[in-house]
Amino acid sequence: MNEDLRNVVLGVLATGVSGSLGWLTRTYLWRRTLRRKQAFFGLRDGSECLLVVNRKAGSERAVHNVDVSALLELSALIKDCGARPEIVQHDEARQGLGDRAEFCVGGPYSNRRMAAHLSSLLPGLTMNVESDPFEDRGMITVGGEVYRCVNGTTEYVILARLTGGEGGRPVFLLCGQAAVSNQAASRYLARHHERLARKYGSGPFVLLLKVVNSDAYGPDVVELVADVTRAATTRAPATAPEPAGT
Repeated sequence: MNEDLRNVVLGVLATGVSGSLGWLTRTYLWRRTLRRKQAFFGLRDGSECLLVVNRKAGSERAVHNVDVSALLELSALIKDCGARPEIVQHDEARQGLGDRAEFCVGGPYSNRRMAAHLSSLLPGLTMNVESDPFEDRGMITVGGEVYRCVNGTTEYVILARLTGGEGGRPVFLLCGQAAVSNQAASRYLARHHERLARKYGSGPFVLLLKVVNSDAYGPDVVELVADVTRAATTRAPATAPEPAGT
């Protein structure tokens, strides 16, 4: 074999080895990223998770079209993890926590299961379900602070990752004052899940998000107001009754 042919063969071999190493490195990094994502969402290849949907206001069975968009975004996240969503109406989801990962969408006024989750998992947080007075509809109270909705201008949403039950699988709550805020929470989760996983790992978190000027920007402009994990997961002390005659 002459010198020129040897150099050509060595060059081809070097290119093949370099390409193989690059492919193996990319595959390793992709698999590591996938495993972290699966761990954060509590999903595994081929597993099923629960996707609990709320109802549209004034309807018994219909889902708001904006909430449908939120469900589609969550479904894409679930499928990226190699899992399958089982979509269940809020009043038909009769099972405990921990056996399967769960995504629960909608406020307690339109989602019965969300109301149960708030009561049992977030005893320090309340969301008003009364229709009157109008300005208090959907009002969120946590940590001694009150957050009221101004439709189209300022809407708040709770995004939480919590665990319960024996299986240890998380439940994600997307509990908004309006349908657009539910979608904003799903979009925020899709965009920031890596940062959230780095910060909280497999632990719980409860974030209060604010959707800014949804009439103009839809669900895309979202601000993190506060991490309210401690306040939301700690039951507020009972207020002592006033003495008679005071």
